[in-house]
Amino acid sequence: MSNNVDNIGFGDNSYRIAVYIGNQPPMDQYQHLDHLAALRLGDIANIGQHCGNGWRKVFNVYAKLLYALDKAVFSFSTLAPTWQEYRDNFLLQANSNIALLFSAPIINTAHYKTIHIIMGKTYANSLVNSKLMTAQLTWLDEEFAINKKARVIVCPYFDYRQLSNIKIVRLAELMKSLN
Repeated sequence: MSNNVDNIGFGDNSYRIAVYIGNQPPMDQYQHLDHLAALRLGDIANIGQHCGNGWRKVFNVYAKLLYALDKAVFSFSTLAPTWQEYRDNFLLQANSNIALLFSAPIINTAHYKTIHIIMGKTYANSLVNSKLMTAQLTWLDEEFAINKKARVIVCPYFDYRQLSNIKIVRLAELMKSLN
C-alpha cells in the first residue's frame, strides 16, 4: 500500500480508499497544504463551522459511505455504533486507511489494494481532458463510471441530493465488486 508522496489532502498515508475532490476547504491553514495531513478530533467540526454546509455534507456522505460498506470486506462500521460517531472520531485521521485528496489521482495498477473514487463527472472529465488521469473509464450511466483494473470509480459529488442514500448503496456495491 505504498502511496505517492505527491498526494495533498486529508487522511492516512496508508490509505486503501482514496476519494478525490476538485476543491479544498477555503481556510488559511489548508490553502498551502502540500502533503497528506491526518485530521485530529474536532477538525471536521471546525471545517464545517468555518466553511459551511457543503463541507459538512462531504464529510457526512463520506462517513455514510464507509458505514454502508460490507463489514466482511471493510471494517469501518465496526469502529463506532453510528456513522456520525465514526465521522467525529475516525474519519480521515491517522490509521484510518482512507484519504480525501485535493491532488489529481496517481493510479498505480501495481498496487491493487487502493480503491480510487473520483467525486463528480465534471471533475473526472477535467482530469481526463487535462491528461492528469489516463485510466480509461467505462460509463455505466450518466453518473457512475468504473475501471476495474485500475480500481477507479467515478460517482456523483458527495452531497445529499447528488449522492443520495440509494446511490451510496450502489457505490458501496461497486466498491465491493473490486475486491
